[in-house]
Amino acid sequence: MENNHPSGVPGAATRYDDIPAYVTKDDSVIRELLHPDHHAVRSMSFAEAIVEPGQTTQLHRHHVAEEIYHITRGAGLMRLGARTFSVTAGDSVAIAPGTAHCITATGPAPLHILCACHPAYQHADTELL
Repeated sequence: MENNHPSGVPGAATRYDDIPAYVTKDDSVIRELLHPDHHAVRSMSFAEAIVEPGQTTQLHRHHVAEEIYHITRGAGLMRLGARTFSVTAGDSVAIAPGTAHCITATGPAPLHILCACHPAYQHADTELL
């Protein structure tokens, strides 16, 4: 699909199958569906993370980015600061900058999470704990 970078016509459209997956600093497997390094978005990123059954992402925090997780498939156990709670499809979690967090896929199928970050996700903003 056509991607118009910020220097061109505003807006972008991406196709899931055209976006390669990669492993982030916290060991999540993600696809950056929209990111300012590659698409016509200015300051935020939107990605899908997939956590395999029994896998836990590394406990980490972002010093600058605010993050929102929206669970689209599967079940998990979310650690957010001092709290730990169950999440399932349809749940959303707001993660404030500086808040330690990780997630475990607890069901028999992979956990799928849509992740929105502002400003956009950067490895340099991720501190492993």
